Amino acid sequence: MTNIYSEMRDAPEPLEPPQRALAIGAHPDDIEFGCGGTLARWAAAGCQVTMLVVTDGSKGTWDPTADPGELAARRSEEQDRAASALGAAAVVNLGYVDGELEYSMELRRRICEQIRMARPDVLLSHDPWKRYQIHPDHRATGFGVVDGMVAARDPLFFPEVAVAPHRPGAMLLWSADEPDHWEPIQETFDNKLAALLCHSSQGETTMGDAQASGEALAAFTERIRLWAAENGAGTEFDLAEAFKRLTP
Repeated sequence: MTNIYSEMRDAPEPLEPPQRALAIGAHPDDIEFGCGGTLARWAAAGCQVTMLVVTDGSKGTWDPTADPGELAARRSEEQDRAASALGAAAVVNLGYVDGELEYSMELRRRICEQIRMARPDVLLSHDPWKRYQIHPDHRATGFGVVDGMVAARDPLFFPEVAVAPHRPGAMLLWSADEPDHWEPIQETFDNKLAALLCHSSQGETTMGDAQASGEALAAFTERIRLWAAENGAGTEFDLAEAFKRLTP
């Protein structure tokens, strides 16, 4: 007899909402795209969510006449509004220059320090092993987070960081090359969308000018909904965010 469930993914159950979560993105809006719905669901359940943005977003435009300093300030304000839409407790900005982030021991140390201070039960970030990931900031951030997590858990790394070591219970990497974990976002899809739309400076570059008209907004909403539906395909979830799950 054919097993009608043979194509279902053998996926683990979603995580219980943690007490604390730390999401680390290369730019303003990366976290919202990668795990905004998951963070909103956890925040609604009482999780203390911290959003850490590594660069200042100062190159996130196609306008060659834009002032990078003014754009960075605007993107920081947008990030604060997006965090509120998700129910996040705090936003931290490391302030590296957009597009110029390089993997370094300094980056690893600073991320180690942030993990030790936030003490997350779950750590979320970019998958640095994503094939054909063309943005260097995404790759550098992902490796900085994975390596910073190893440093954060082991006491002999960076003794000058005067914060006790901390080991998260799980790490979730979005835009995963080989996803094996899914979190439902049916109930928080609208929060994810609202948070993304807070980043109005990115309307042209990443959102199809969603703020320009009702038709453009509808098209962007459908695009994000289809993405979430594709992530959930083969699972029990209608809409989901997909991750690679690692155990620190």
